Amino acid sequence: MAQQTKVGMVKQKIKEWINEGKVLPGEKIYSENELVKMFEVSRHTVRQAVGDLVHEGYLYREQGAGTFVANRRTEAKRMPPTGKNIGVITTYITDYIFPSIIKGIESHLSQQGYSLTFACTDNNPEKERQCLETMINRNVDGLIVEPTRSSSYNPNLHYYLQMEQNNTPFLMINQYYPQLNPPHIILDDEKGGYIATDHLIGLGHRKVIGLFKSDDIQGLNRMQGFIRAFREKNIAFFPEMIITYTTEQKEEEFLNKLKGVLLSGERPTGIVCYNDEVAISVLNLLRELGLKVPEDISIVGYDDSYLAEASETKITSVTHPKMEMGVEAAKWVVSAVENRDKAGTYQKVYQPELVIRSSTKDISK
Repeated sequence: MAQQTKVGMVKQKIKEWINEGKVLPGEKIYSENELVKMFEVSRHTVRQAVGDLVHEGYLYREQGAGTFVANRRTEAKRMPPTGKNIGVITTYITDYIFPSIIKGIESHLSQQGYSLTFACTDNNPEKERQCLETMINRNVDGLIVEPTRSSSYNPNLHYYLQMEQNNTPFLMINQYYPQLNPPHIILDDEKGGYIATDHLIGLGHRKVIGLFKSDDIQGLNRMQGFIRAFREKNIAFFPEMIITYTTEQKEEEFLNKLKGVLLSGERPTGIVCYNDEVAISVLNLLRELGLKVPEDISIVGYDDSYLAEASETKITSVTHPKMEMGVEAAKWVVSAVENRDKAGTYQKVYQPELVIRSSTKDISK
């Protein structure tokens, strides 16, 4: 059975329980573990199905208590009153870097007696709209947001302006919508792309490919740093040096583009990847082609996630503050909530560093 069909099946069954009155508004549904066993599906499938139903207003989460059935007719009345409740919206909730960011946020909020309402957009503007409406309806006291597809105009800006008018402080992390120029905490991704590329150039690599996501500002800034490294060293560019992809594109698409370059006459000696997830995919592709890392090709990842050390070849990667960013975001939003008249503008830019492992090799000798 296809993944999406499994998600649909779980959603449909839970909706049936709700519509038939087997679970009533305000009642708790089965736990994640119970749903996994009941439907014989993966934990990821259950999380996606429940997350969708939260976005659609069938369910709601209460931090530390579980997931409950919403009263869709009187949703606005059911929502808890304002008071020590912070909303968090991220693009994804996977086992990548996001759990560390959330853990940082939650650790500080809990110390300060705040609860957390969490939502995920899957990097989809329509889901972001649903998430924002949910947060506004729940009268959250403050909001921490990771923007959706930040490299293009976002159709949901008016929700943020509405929160601004309502004096509800919000902070953006990892990236931000330039039209709003909101309080934000980011990583200097241009510098990150630069130091990743400069590292390979310093090891004698001249034919280097960059793989970047093109529908978020992080990807574009990392690409900018990649290009700057070549310019500063006065190294000639070549047509295939940059391969881009978007949220909608399947992994196979950009990997096929890369495969075509790798099988061409002039194979690159180095690859700079948008993040560690992409680096792992590239590592697997190289293995399929019988190429060794770093003997044949050097790889640099980004985010210094657990994936950088998960494979046999440990990946050189650019650092991301992760948990520290989460704690800092929570500190700001709590302070802004408790001192609304002093919230003002705020920005913090973390400086990335490079953690060198075994995936890069000096070929200058």
